[in-house]
Amino acid sequence: MSPAITAEGLVKKYGDVVALDGVDLSVPEGTVLGLLGPNGAGKTTTVRILTTLLKPDAGRATVAGFDVVADAPRLRARIGASGQYAAVDDHLTGAENLEMVGRLYHLGTGRSRQRARELLERFDLTEAADRPVRGYSGGMRRRLDLAGALVAEPPVLFLDEPTTGLDPRARAGMWEVVSELVAGGTTVLLTTQYLEEADRLADAVAVIDHGRVIALGTADELKDRIGGDCIELAVNGAADLDAARRALAPLATGEMKADGAALRLTIPVGDGTAALVTALGRLAAERVAVRDAGLRRPTLDEVFLTLTGHRADELVTTEEDGR
Repeated sequence: MSPAITAEGLVKKYGDVVALDGVDLSVPEGTVLGLLGPNGAGKTTTVRILTTLLKPDAGRATVAGFDVVADAPRLRARIGASGQYAAVDDHLTGAENLEMVGRLYHLGTGRSRQRARELLERFDLTEAADRPVRGYSGGMRRRLDLAGALVAEPPVLFLDEPTTGLDPRARAGMWEVVSELVAGGTTVLLTTQYLEEADRLADAVAVIDHGRVIALGTADELKDRIGGDCIELAVNGAADLDAARRALAPLATGEMKADGAALRLTIPVGDGTAALVTALGRLAAERVAVRDAGLRRPTLDEVFLTLTGHRADELVTTEEDGR
């Protein structure tokens, strides 16, 4: 499968600040790459270079077979993009906004109008189609902006924080739209602060920090990097929690985490089901009263925390510093 997006050694500096420090990426056609990272890590700068809005200081990149610098005018007709903030005209109606995008892509008046109506229905905006956008809620404006990125049915789509500001229902609807597009052959590069979103949609995940890609792989591959499975158990009292911690310490492949208030213990283990059986045997031998016990995989949030030192929900990923 040939790559729809490639980046080789991308560098971008703002004075003394290095926003990108040699970013390498390769996204096969018809797949989703989730780009994750702390605020200021370089995610939005990467997207701006790949969508021809910025020129790199070094390195090269291609999208849909076009060089992002040398072939920028031709490339723009082959991509769709939705940024962190809705780029819509407040004085036009929702339908007029989408029809204008269609005409900018030279679709013609009739086709532009047709695509506008199709997308307004797809994003549940039909009832507001003929109302000025200045009266739209934030979530409606976001959905309209996302619809605008799809007007020309681009083979490559860049979504920078696409569901920020959407309610859970609208977010789930957007996930469905992305899944349908990819099933039809569209390639998507997605930056997101919702790690569930990356886990759900991305075929591969790239974690970027300080302008470098520090980890790349499927969500499962990245989870395996931080220790595989975890045993989670709940006990009846503080004494049981201390006893469980002592009994299970030899099984842990990493740091155990105890929640004294909830009387819960999390133990990273390397051999999954076998470790759970062994753990329950040890707890029974120590007469530890266990209320609940189970085995789970690490979350992508735990991967993020391990790799970057931050939890994703602690971050405000606006990258207003230009990075």
